[in-house]
Amino acid sequence: MAGPIEQVRERSERRFGSLVSLALALLCAVIAANMVFPVSWLVLEAAQVDAGRAWDLLVRGATLEVLVNSLLLMGGVTALSILLGVPLAYLTTRTDLPFRRFWTVVVALPLVIPSYVGAFAFVSAFGPRGEFQDLLAPLGVERLPEIYGLGGTIFVITLYTYPYVYLTARAALLTLDTTLVEAAKTLNHSRWSAFRRVTLPHIRSATAAGGLLAALYAVSDFGTPTIMQLPVFTRQIFVEYRTFSSDYAALLSLHLLAIVVVVLALESRVRADDTLRGDAGTDGPAVTLGRWRWPAMALPAGVAAFALAVPVWILGLWVTRTGSSVRSDLAFEATHALNSVLVATATAVVAALAALPIAYYAARHRSRLSALFERTTYVGFAVPGIVLALALVYFGSGYAPILYQTVPLLVFAYVVRFMSQAVGIVRSGTSQVDPTLVEAARTLGEGPFGAFRRVTLPLIGSSIVAGMALVFLTTMKELPVTLVLRPTGFETIVTQMWRAQEAASYQYAALPALLLLAISGLSMVVLLTQDSQKGL
Repeated sequence: MAGPIEQVRERSERRFGSLVSLALALLCAVIAANMVFPVSWLVLEAAQVDAGRAWDLLVRGATLEVLVNSLLLMGGVTALSILLGVPLAYLTTRTDLPFRRFWTVVVALPLVIPSYVGAFAFVSAFGPRGEFQDLLAPLGVERLPEIYGLGGTIFVITLYTYPYVYLTARAALLTLDTTLVEAAKTLNHSRWSAFRRVTLPHIRSATAAGGLLAALYAVSDFGTPTIMQLPVFTRQIFVEYRTFSSDYAALLSLHLLAIVVVVLALESRVRADDTLRGDAGTDGPAVTLGRWRWPAMALPAGVAAFALAVPVWILGLWVTRTGSSVRSDLAFEATHALNSVLVATATAVVAALAALPIAYYAARHRSRLSALFERTTYVGFAVPGIVLALALVYFGSGYAPILYQTVPLLVFAYVVRFMSQAVGIVRSGTSQVDPTLVEAARTLGEGPFGAFRRVTLPLIGSSIVAGMALVFLTTMKELPVTLVLRPTGFETIVTQMWRAQEAASYQYAALPALLLLAISGLSMVVLLTQDSQKGL
């Protein structure tokens, strides 16, 4: 039985622990409020628009055209991503496809290529007087099908979003108990019938989740529709912003937010209805393709040719032609890369510092409050970049001119946009720390901060580094936030590429595009490293 002194000490430690938990919760609340602040500001800005004018703007023909195009783009990309992703996942997991391991990696690589880089390449390759038409001119081909517009935009975005479906469907197929498929065959079901009755229900929710991610990307993409000259919400918001039509831009942003909320609600519903169980499936014999074994390789090879080979080919041509450059204002400079690295590094550090309290609180305090704090960090990632940037333009220009068009405001926007990536990784690492180790440190006289510094922090150090690396890489690729919020004269890799695109001088985008692809490729290494640390 503890003596009076021990009892007083225990009560004092419990009281101090409660104060630490309260302080941590308050800190998380402040961080979470900053994450939702830009979106709430946009709503307040839009609410100030006169009701009559708002109605006139929303029912005008241009608004309806933008709405229809955005919905068609989202639907088309989602459908095509599923039609590509599911067969590729099945071929690389369940069949005797030649070079299966090679294709498993290759068909996932388009995910690391920014879609606007692909759009640059496809316009240069298949646009009017493009490279591909020049190759076919000796054969009498004078004109290629139109690359611009809805069809071309759906095609290009699909090439760089289908991996969302491919990866989720592949993960589901790897958990499939193949004995169920064999049992269906013994009951005289054909291969297609067994797939429809057993395999398809198993991967349905995972496929839907990947399709909704593709839909969210499609409706939020700014660069590709702009390059492909398709009027959608993101492009029109940017146009209205540049023409100082703030009322219309704010209302269009709310329209786009409403679509995003519906997509997120569907994604949440699909996740809740996910019936997958278990961590690994039962290995079974690979499906024999027979005479279709080699022809089946045309699907992954064709996808890789369009998504990977075409951009590499075009970028290679641009590099060889850069030597004849006469536009010094479009020439790539080392300061562009330095600026990108500096702001991305600052964003990674700030995002990690802000993510650590929320990730720790969510991992150690399982409650509705901790779940709320964690989910608020995903608001910025779900909101399209152009909408987030516009909200901060309203705030900075109207109420904080000292911050408007400054690097700190740009870094803040990046943190809001990408902090959820760090939160997810750090939370996962914190959850794997054995609580008994922390308790042991406490019994040896360490306080809450000492136990965290000596035990928890070293164990989650690799997760923090991985989260910072992922935030760094995605920040380097971000286009609309950079275009809208960067200080005047502050050029980065993506802004230099965009200036070359606006001038229709794609050869000046060669070096920055290749550099960006190299940096983007590192994201795959980060993810693989994180998976190996988890023992996956």
